[in-house]
Amino acid sequence: MKIAVLGGGHGCYAAAADLSDAGHEVRLWRRDGVALQPVMEAGTIRLKDHQGTRDVKIALATPDIGKALLGAELIVLPTPATAQHDIAVAMAPHLQNGQVVFLPPGTFGSWYMAQIIRSTGQTADVTWAETGTLPWLARKHGDREINITIRAVRLPVGVYPTHKSAHAIAVIQKAFPGVHPCGDALSGALMNAGPIIHPPLMVMNAAPLQHFERWDIHAEGTQPAVRAVTNRLDNERIAVRAALGYGEPHYPLAEHYNSDKWMYGDAHKRLVDSGDWREHIDLHTHRYIREDVVTGLAFLASVARWAGVDTPVAHGILALVGSILNEDILRGSRTFDGLGLSKLSRYELLHRLDNGN
Repeated sequence: MKIAVLGGGHGCYAAAADLSDAGHEVRLWRRDGVALQPVMEAGTIRLKDHQGTRDVKIALATPDIGKALLGAELIVLPTPATAQHDIAVAMAPHLQNGQVVFLPPGTFGSWYMAQIIRSTGQTADVTWAETGTLPWLARKHGDREINITIRAVRLPVGVYPTHKSAHAIAVIQKAFPGVHPCGDALSGALMNAGPIIHPPLMVMNAAPLQHFERWDIHAEGTQPAVRAVTNRLDNERIAVRAALGYGEPHYPLAEHYNSDKWMYGDAHKRLVDSGDWREHIDLHTHRYIREDVVTGLAFLASVARWAGVDTPVAHGILALVGSILNEDILRGSRTFDGLGLSKLSRYELLHRLDNGN
C-alpha cells in the first residue's frame, strides 16, 4: 500500500521505518528539508528494535508535500496536535478522493483538521480517523536512526464521518492490524492517553524537572502519589466517555502499569529500562505541556463541562499549569468553546460527527 507519513518527529521516523519494513511504499514528508537531508541522501532510515539494527529503504523522502501525498491510500500523521493546523493548510491543495488520514493520536484533530481543509475550499472526499496513542514507543538516536522500544498491539480508532468507519478501518488495518473501531471521532479523542499520563507527571515532578538537567518522569518520577492522581484523572476521562454513551473497552491507564491488556501490552518496564526517556524537559515548551495539557487536557475538561461531568482533578491540573505558564488555558482553541461546539445538543453533535458536516 502507498502510505504518506507527514512530520519529522520520533513517531514520524518510527512510522516511516516500521511501515517500510513491513513492505509498504512509504513517502516521508518533512517541512525542514535540511533536517531531512540525511534520509534523502541515504534513502534509508536505520531501525533499531528487538530484532537488531538494520537500514530500511524509504521509497521517497521529500520536503514537497504534494509528492508525498500523490496517490497515497493512507496518510499517517504521528505528529503533535500543535502541528495539525499548519499541516492541514499545507496538505489541503493535494488531497484526493478516497484517501484516509490517520492521526495516532489525534486530540480531536480529525474534526479540527477537517474543518480547516473545508475552509480552504477543498472538496475531496477524505475520511479522518484517530486513536489513543502513538503505535510506537520510540526515540531518535541520530539524524536518520530510530529506536523502537515497543509497538502497540491494540489501537481503538474513532472515525469522522462515522458513517465511513468501515472504509477507514479496512484501510488502516492494512498497515496497523491491531486497530479496532471504537465509534465516532469524539470517542477516539477520548481514548487519548497523553492528556492523562503526562499532566500529573509534569506537575508533580515540576521541581526535579527544573532542578536536574535530565530526569526520567517514567522511572523515579512515577511514584505512588503520582499514580494515585493519574488514576483519579483517568477515572474522570472514563466518566466522560460513559456519560456520552461510549462503551468499553475504555483502556484504563492503570492497565499500562500492571497488566498486558493496555494498548501497548505490558510496556512500562521496557519503557523505563530503555533509558530513552531520561531527558531534559522544559516546563514551558515541551509537548507534554503544550500538546497534552494546553491542548489535550483542556479539550477533555471542556467536553466534561459540556456533558455535565465533574472533573476536579483535570481542572485543578489546568489551573496549576496555567499558573506555571502565566496563561489562561481553560478555554483555548481546541476546547469545545473554541471549536464552536459547546452550544450543540448531544443529538446535534452526533449528527454532525456521523455525516461530516
